[in-house]
Parts: sequence; C-alpha cells; structure tokens
Amino acid sequence: MAEKNWSGCDNLELTDEIRVIIAAHACLMILALPNNYYRNVESIYVYPTTVFSPESSTGFFEVRTTPVRGPLPILGEVHHHGPVILVWDAVRSETRHPEHGHNVVYHEFAHKLDMLDGSADGTPPLTTPEKYQRWSEVCSQEYLELCDAVKHGKLTFFDSYAATNETEFFAVVTEYFFTKPENMKHYHPKLYQVLQDFYRQDPAQKVFSNQPPF
Repeated sequence: MAEKNWSGCDNLELTDEIRVIIAAHACLMILALPNNYYRNVESIYVYPTTVFSPESSTGFFEVRTTPVRGPLPILGEVHHHGPVILVWDAVRSETRHPEHGHNVVYHEFAHKLDMLDGSADGTPPLTTPEKYQRWSEVCSQEYLELCDAVKHGKLTFFDSYAATNETEFFAVVTEYFFTKPENMKHYHPKLYQVLQDFYRQDPAQKVFSNQPPF
C-alpha cells in the first residue's frame, strides 16, 4: 500500500495513524492472496467526515479531490478506474466497534477485488470452474434468501444493504467475514466457506491456509 497515492481531502491532515489503520485493514484482506490483487488501486482519497455525492454518477471522484455537497451522503466509494474514497470518521468508529459488523475499508476494497476480472458483479476472480460453480450456487441462494427476508421485513444477520444487488452483497458479506467471523460461520456456514476459499483465510479460527493461491 505504500506505493499508492494517498491524499487527504477537505483539509484533512493525512497522518501516519490514518495511513496505517486503512492500510492494515486493506492488507489483511489479501494477506493470503497475490500481492498484485490491488493493482487496480492507484489512489486513496480520505475525507474527514461524510461526503455528499451528486445524485447522478458522473465520475466526480475520479477527477476531483474536493467533495460536492449534494443529496447523497456516502462513507466510501470506488470507481472501476478511479480511486478508493474513504471517510476517516467512519473508518475510526468502525475500527473501534467491529462487533457492529460494518467496516468501510473492507467494503470498498472488496469492490476493488470484485472489479479485478473486469466487471463488478459480486464475483471476485476465482481459480477453477468448480469454484465458480460453487460460488454461484451458494451466493445466489444466500442472496435471494436475503432479498426475500428483507422484502418481508424479517430480521436478518446481514445488513439489509446487502440486498441492494449482488455487488453490494459481496462487499457487505466481506465486512461480516472479517468483523464477525464466528457468528457468520455459525449462521451462514456455506457462505462463510466460499469466502474462506476465496480469501484463503479462516478468521473465525484466526488461521490462514498454507496452500498456494493458485
């Protein structure tokens, strides 16, 4: 992460603490994956507090380093060929309270991993046809069950934002995989397993796979 372009925006002083906390979370995600899995991350923009994005996406964050005050509050954002946008207030709060299941660093960097194969579709790059098939079977079922539960107002383990689409589903379940792994493994063992296979980590047991990534 040291070679990435870091920018403090909206008068934020980009301290070593900010860099280290963000980098530590991002690097944890690919600890057992190839180092080039963040090759599509060139810049990281950090804002002090909630950023407001225009209603229509115009690639604003790809070309500017000052926020537009508009109707859509965001705590983080990524674009396929643009930077990772993070809000420091959210990063700091969520780091202190992982039990809530939210972590904007995990969320946004999961989107970047999702985009590695050229599209943001909720499926990161996998290594075999069998893994793609298993991923599709498990994630499709889990996603549809979540959507149905949210539609009918049922209590769900995952935040309802995961039901937005398959892309957000992957990002949200990644947050839970790293912040509430024991609970996720208990309530959603099949989903936990496919994420474990992708990330090559078992955070519920605090161990890492010693198998090669390919």
